[in-house]
Amino acid sequence: MNEDTIAAIATALGEGSIAVVRVSGPNSVDTVAKLFRSKQNLRDADSHTVHYGWIVDPRTEQVLDEVLVTVMKGPRSFTAEDVVEISTHGGIVAVKSVLELVLRHGARLAEPGEFTKRAFLNGRIDLAQAEAVIDLIRSKSDRAFQVARRQAGGSVSKQIVPLRQQLIELIAHVEVNIDYPEHDVEDVTADFIRSNCGTVLKEVNELLRKSNEGKILREGIVTVIVGRPNAGKSSLLNALARDNKAIVTDIPGTTRDIIEESVSISGIPLRLLDTAGIRETTDKVEQIGVERSHGALNEADLILLVLNRHEPLHDDERKLLTQLKDRSTIVVVNKIDLPGQLDLEEIERDYPKERIVFLSAKEEEGIDELERAVSAMFFSGAVESGDITYVSNARHIALLHQTKQSLEDAIQATYDGVPIDLIQIDISSSWESLGQILGDAAGDSLLDQIFSQFCLGK
Repeated sequence: MNEDTIAAIATALGEGSIAVVRVSGPNSVDTVAKLFRSKQNLRDADSHTVHYGWIVDPRTEQVLDEVLVTVMKGPRSFTAEDVVEISTHGGIVAVKSVLELVLRHGARLAEPGEFTKRAFLNGRIDLAQAEAVIDLIRSKSDRAFQVARRQAGGSVSKQIVPLRQQLIELIAHVEVNIDYPEHDVEDVTADFIRSNCGTVLKEVNELLRKSNEGKILREGIVTVIVGRPNAGKSSLLNALARDNKAIVTDIPGTTRDIIEESVSISGIPLRLLDTAGIRETTDKVEQIGVERSHGALNEADLILLVLNRHEPLHDDERKLLTQLKDRSTIVVVNKIDLPGQLDLEEIERDYPKERIVFLSAKEEEGIDELERAVSAMFFSGAVESGDITYVSNARHIALLHQTKQSLEDAIQATYDGVPIDLIQIDISSSWESLGQILGDAAGDSLLDQIFSQFCLGK
């Protein structure tokens, strides 16, 4: 438990109905009680109660604001410490005045993420749950929010803890076999080690199998819309964004730079990049835009290659079709509301039908088909829901890969005739890697790096 008391604004600065100053630590109730005027003395308040009154500067007796004060005594609070939250009127002046007064009377300004860090250090949550809190804040879709909410509730931890338990029991068997061979215990044979490591390895592989989808839900898919000028790229961006984000005209080369917009498709966050039309041009500004389009293609997770059904294929489009056929590319045949002149057989030679979508971006027809194609490409047709556990954090994924490698090394060592005490090193390594996901023996530098990503007041 911490000996000092911290405070910060827990709501976004700006105009609003209310703002909240959060105070946590052993002196939080006493600190706020010095400033709070009400019928009840805050020091005598029961936990989880709300009190109406005023925040007053004790030096001048000036009333700063009319407030509601919520008292939550530890360990039944987010930080597992005494927590007081002061709900002031919204706006910058009122809440900052109250915070400054609290800081002058016994609290210090909290560091970024320090409230969540204290919840971790005080044992209320593990490190995986703490990291999920920032994912809740940064969620870009309903599905990403649901995944983060489950992780904050311990979904990943509930998967990891039983695996660690299986490994620690295996380690105990190995140690007994090594240190006390005269005891009547189950022999730790190669088959026994392979069986137990294999069981854990199967679960780790399943978590890793879903991790790519979890990472997509967390970070989104970088999606580049590419094609020739006037193919309908900007219209497609507007249709997916459900808004007129890009200028649409009949004049080729309207888009000279990359336009970015975040959208959600079937619960999957996409970072859409509308690029300049790719063609040979003497216009220097348009040439720069075309170069940037090619650069964006190199960074793309998903490419939407837009073709104009109303025109025959151009050589530029043939080059793109060949260049992108081995990438995660969906061919979008646009302008189906106009007479067709496009040779579809030429496209279908390199692209299966499930990667070709027909639509009219202008009329917003066929958008649902495109959404289904994107979902099928990255999530085998649909994003799983229910009790599915996604591992989405890059640190967790890296540690799972380390666990996988250690388990595979231990299993292979049994075939190579390696002594059991040396095999135990790999088993222990896998146990430790899983523990790092939960924050066991986490170093100060790692904790500082993780919690520095948080905003003040969280």
